[in-house]
Amino acid sequence: MKKQCLSAISLTTLCISAFLFSCNPAAEKNSSDVVKTDSSSYTATIEGKSVLLYTLKNKQGASVSITNYGGRVVSLLVPDKNNKLTDVVLGYDSVGAYRKKGEPFFGALIGRYGNRIAKGKFELEGKEYQLQLNDGVNTLHGGNDGFFSKVWDAKQTDAQHLELMYTSKDGEAGYPGKLDVKVIYTLTDDNALKIDYMATTDKVTVVNLTNHAYFNLNGEGNSTILDHELYIDANAYTPVDSTLIPTGKLQPVAGTAFDFTTAKTIGKNIEDKDQQLTYGKGYDHNFALNEHDDNKVIAKVKSTVTGIIMEIYTSEPGLQFYSGNFLTGKDKDGKGGKSYPHRSAICLETQHFPDAPNHTNFASTVLKPGDVYKTTTTYKFLK
Repeated sequence: MKKQCLSAISLTTLCISAFLFSCNPAAEKNSSDVVKTDSSSYTATIEGKSVLLYTLKNKQGASVSITNYGGRVVSLLVPDKNNKLTDVVLGYDSVGAYRKKGEPFFGALIGRYGNRIAKGKFELEGKEYQLQLNDGVNTLHGGNDGFFSKVWDAKQTDAQHLELMYTSKDGEAGYPGKLDVKVIYTLTDDNALKIDYMATTDKVTVVNLTNHAYFNLNGEGNSTILDHELYIDANAYTPVDSTLIPTGKLQPVAGTAFDFTTAKTIGKNIEDKDQQLTYGKGYDHNFALNEHDDNKVIAKVKSTVTGIIMEIYTSEPGLQFYSGNFLTGKDKDGKGGKSYPHRSAICLETQHFPDAPNHTNFASTVLKPGDVYKTTTTYKFLK
C-alpha cells in the first residue's frame, strides 16, 4: 500500500481501518500503515526506554497483545467452539504490575538461560562462572537480570509480525559474552502463535531461550486447569532433586504419573504419592521429547469447557510442564481484577534441558562466536 497523506484519507476510511485492526479506542495508525495498540496502562518509560503494547491480529479475528517490557504476551484471544473469542493467557492490566517483586514471569521471554542452573555455576573452557541466585540456592530463568525484566527494541513490520531485539552485555547477570538476540512473534491466519528465536555471541557462552506464557484454555481467570486433557510425546522425563535440579538421569514415564503419551486430564495423577510430585508440589518437570521435527505435534492440550485445543510444535528437545503449583490467588491483581488461584494455569515451555551446562549427557547449550542460535516454537489453536 502506498503511503498517503493523512489529509487525503477520508474519515470513513480511518474508522473502517481502526475497526478492522483493533477494537481498542486507543489504537492508531503509524506512518507505515501498521497498527500499534498504545494503551495508556502499558505505556511507560523504563530505564530511559519506551514501553508500549503491540497488537497482532489475523484474518480470523484472533489477536495477541505483547509488551516490549520483557517481550511478554499480555493477552491471546482465540475462538472457542462457539466462535467466541477467549483470552487464554494470564497477565496483568498494567506494565507496572509486571515489575513487582515475586511476579511469576507471566508471558515473558526467558533468557539467557531458561529454567534452572544448579547453584548458579557452570564451567566453560576451564573457567567457572557464577550467576545471580534468585531461586534459593539456584539460578532460575536467567537470574534477577533476566530477559523478562528488560525493555526490548520493537518493530511491528505488519499487522501479524512483531520483531523484538535486545543486546545483553558481556557479564550481564554473570553470563559471558555480548549476546545479540532477536525474537519474532507471528500470528498466522490459521490461529497459530509462532515464535522464532535467534542469537549470536562474541564469546563462548550458554543460551536457552523460551517463553513463559501461563495458559488456561477455559479462559484466563478460570479456577482450574486440572480438567484440561494433556498429551506429551515423551517416553522419558528428567527427575529432580529437592531443589528442582535434574539429577542427570532420564526416567521412563511408563507406569508413572508422568505418562502423558496417551492424553489424560492433568488432575488424574497429580495427587499420587510420588516423591517427584512432592518435590515439584505437582508437575514442574522437563520432559525429554521423542524424536521429532518442528512439523510434528509434540504436545496437545484440550479444554472440554470451551473446546479450544492447543497444539505445540518445536525444534527444541525438551518441554517443561508446570502445573501452576505456586499460584496462590490471594491477590486479585490479574486482568480485570481476577484472582489466579493454585493450579489455574499451565506452562509448557519448549527448551533445552535444565542445568544442561552441568550434565554432559544432556544436549549442549553452548553457543560459540560465528555460530547462530536458532529455534522455533509454535502454539496452534483449534476448536
